Amino acid sequence: MTSEDQPATSAPVPTTLANRYGGQKRALSPKARRITGIAALATGIGFMAWISASLNTETVTFKDIGYSTTDATQAEIDFQVTKEPGTAVKCAVKALDSKFAVVGWKVLDIGPNPADATADGGRTTAHRAVVRTESLSVSGVVDSCWIPEANK
Repeated sequence: MTSEDQPATSAPVPTTLANRYGGQKRALSPKARRITGIAALATGIGFMAWISASLNTETVTFKDIGYSTTDATQAEIDFQVTKEPGTAVKCAVKALDSKFAVVGWKVLDIGPNPADATADGGRTTAHRAVVRTESLSVSGVVDSCWIPEANK
């Protein structure tokens, strides 16, 4: 048999895992490990500072209790505010019509309250807002409450 009679075959290419998926990963250098550790430590310290700062901020919460419509020009909105007793806050209340359009709006100043005002040490107090309306309202709610910048 001559070389022309034999089929041409090529040598098989070795298919090792390193050829298919790449070689082993190199370990981090000591400098890279140190930088990664410092970055992780700084991130942890920053996160703890953020948590402690957010726990120390004063908060105001509110809860709608009810409403009543006396006539087409006035609504009464009852709500509770929970805050630190010595803190003054502002609350915006609104009266809504049957299509949820705002027909009355008022911002109330709620001053500091005595610590013995309620069972929870003066934190939660009840309020009634009388809001003038431009048409008949069917609902009244607290839009928001906040601590004015002058108190902070």
